[in-house]
Amino acid sequence: MIELQQLDKTYLLGGKPLHALDQVDLSIEAGEYIAITGPSGSGKSTLLNMVGLLDRPDQGRYLLNGQATEQLTEEQRAALRRAHIGFIFQAFHLIPRLSCYENIELPLLLAERSRAERRQRVDRVLAQVGLAKQAGQRPNQLSGGQMQRVAIARAIVLQPALLLADEPTGNLDQKSGREVIELLEALNRDGMTLLLVTHDPTLSDRARRRLQMVDGRIVSDTTL
Repeated sequence: MIELQQLDKTYLLGGKPLHALDQVDLSIEAGEYIAITGPSGSGKSTLLNMVGLLDRPDQGRYLLNGQATEQLTEEQRAALRRAHIGFIFQAFHLIPRLSCYENIELPLLLAERSRAERRQRVDRVLAQVGLAKQAGQRPNQLSGGQMQRVAIARAIVLQPALLLADEPTGNLDQKSGREVIELLEALNRDGMTLLLVTHDPTLSDRARRRLQMVDGRIVSDTTL
């Protein structure tokens, strides 16, 4: 599904080069459940952004389902993201003035789906994340755990094959965090590939494969 070959990304920090990714090689098969761990600044989020086509490498190749992505235009990259990738972030990124339903509907509007299909898909994922009764509420009327479940529903409404989660429980209490992880794991059991960045060892221990990053390199790759 995913093939990274000698991926390199360097940023300038205070005039000095910082190797966010340093010659990274990685293969990910469909249906895997992978946790990425490592200290702050080790390259975890940069790697996730590369896989999610939110950033471009300075060097190296990224193949998604056999398709090379380095030379694609921004429009082509956006189309690939919509077709294949869902994103979940620590900060939720919900639009405050929109209801739960409207937040989830946004990717469908961008994909120019019909009103009937939008209704069907939004209703389905609201039920899937257990928030059918909260469809008309705005984010400020929800708990943190509920807001993250809305974000998950928005991420999966186009039925992506790949789900990328960057510290998805970082802003949640223990109970809400457990519920969110169990929901993500249920999606993985249904066939969705799950790539999770976390500092929490109790979360990384649940994954079937663990990558540890240090200074932009993958220093450990363990499959359980």
